[in-house]
Amino acid sequence: MSEPAPSREAPTTIERVFYPGSAEGWSRRALLAPLEVAAWGYGAGVRLRGSLYDAGLLKGERVEGLRVISVGNLNVGGTGKTPAVLYLAELLVREGRRVGILTRGYGRGSKEPLTFTGREHLPSVEEAGDEPLLLARRCPEARLLVGADRRQLARRARDEFKLEVVLLDDGFQHRKLARDEDVVVVDEAVGFGNGRMLPRGPLREPLSGLSRATLFWVRAATTPGPTLPSLPAPRVRTRYRPTAWVDPAGGPHAPEALSGQPVLALAGLARPGGFLRTLGELGTEVRGTAFFPDHHRFSARELQEVGARAAKLGARVVTTEKDLVRLPGSFEAWTVRLGVEVLEGESHLRRALGLG
Repeated sequence: MSEPAPSREAPTTIERVFYPGSAEGWSRRALLAPLEVAAWGYGAGVRLRGSLYDAGLLKGERVEGLRVISVGNLNVGGTGKTPAVLYLAELLVREGRRVGILTRGYGRGSKEPLTFTGREHLPSVEEAGDEPLLLARRCPEARLLVGADRRQLARRARDEFKLEVVLLDDGFQHRKLARDEDVVVVDEAVGFGNGRMLPRGPLREPLSGLSRATLFWVRAATTPGPTLPSLPAPRVRTRYRPTAWVDPAGGPHAPEALSGQPVLALAGLARPGGFLRTLGELGTEVRGTAFFPDHHRFSARELQEVGARAAKLGARVVTTEKDLVRLPGSFEAWTVRLGVEVLEGESHLRRALGLG
């Protein structure tokens, strides 16, 4: 007996709560009331901290001689921040800049700061986290500096490695380090969800925080999404599109290589619905899904079960580049490679990067 075809809409509970497709009824609001109470408490703390920075009672440290460009978002997870960081790093490298990426390395097992490039021996995912490894592999010329204290990392970038510019990954709420530009990533497909704070909604801080942004990186939706509020800064409009399939041996293939082919989607993402939409754009036949929490460390048993399900369904396992770095080399999966195309606002982008 075959599995029912999975929906291409939001497939997880969090996505259904944070990004509802219609107005919520009173019974649903009552059910989620405890989350509303928790969101009030969380929001009060966020607003207090923000007010201290806005009043100048707390100040971010400025590292003189180093251009700091923060790339972040208001939503928790899944807006397309990592491809944005990668695109900016590659553009800066092409322009001859000495570039670094400062990141905390979410989900890493070690607390020791570390630094590497994609041209060196790479650390393990346990040491570095998945996103730093992905960025190093895709942009080997950029230096990754991983650690909790990004002020210290910025000083090291300037003093030890003589870098000219650093991208502060996921930095919008990290106000301890002063920045020259605040780039905020917004996904048109979902906007700001239900507009509520964590844990009732996807927002890390109130929408009023958008006033700090100096540039909005808008990820264009392939289908009409919610109406975005007025964005109080210039914007660059971009489109994310699959540029290749990469087979288990690392060989690239055209985007249409798996068109019409049965696949099982494997991912540990905050919003796997976007991955399903990409697979739909590529023309694959999604026969099953294996979705796990964001940054999930796959166990041998879980992967064995995924492989068995795929074999039963007569399907290839397909995954994302971020998930691939957490998979053992012996696990066979095809990977979607995404690229970014700038549609509008390139002059704003170059100004933010200090490229004229």
